[in-house]
Amino acid sequence: MSEQEQQQPIFNVERLYVKDLSLEVPHAPEVFLSQDAPNVEIQVHTDSKKLEEEHHEVTVTVTVTAKLPDGKVLFLNEVAQSGIFRLANIPEQDVKVLLGIACPNILYPYAREAVSSCITRAGFPPVVLMPINFEAMYEQQQAAANAPAAGNA
Repeated sequence: MSEQEQQQPIFNVERLYVKDLSLEVPHAPEVFLSQDAPNVEIQVHTDSKKLEEEHHEVTVTVTVTAKLPDGKVLFLNEVAQSGIFRLANIPEQDVKVLLGIACPNILYPYAREAVSSCITRAGFPPVVLMPINFEAMYEQQQAAANAPAAGNA
């Protein structure tokens, strides 16, 4: 066995941080007088990029938009929660799975807390985000990425 074959796989969280945080309440203070229930739309996106040989940045971006029935935006909140992860001695196909599933699972609770806290501090009731199945999300992204290639074959 070579020395590399004897090395154990490494998966470490090196740093967790908020990469971007924004909140807009474009129609304040009038929206605080409205008694109408808002329509809340939530979008979640993940992204990763290689920083160095063993380090990767993964970002989970959550966008929450609340609109009143008349179309006025009550608030728009976006949180990009990121982390730097060290992955070593892991096969490339497993690295993709870790970056697409395991890392977002670590980051998402921090993003959920940032969304809830930010919206509450703006004077609105908290928005509690439901858990997300990042495995299913990853599989959908992979299927979508492979669909054009399959159509050209």
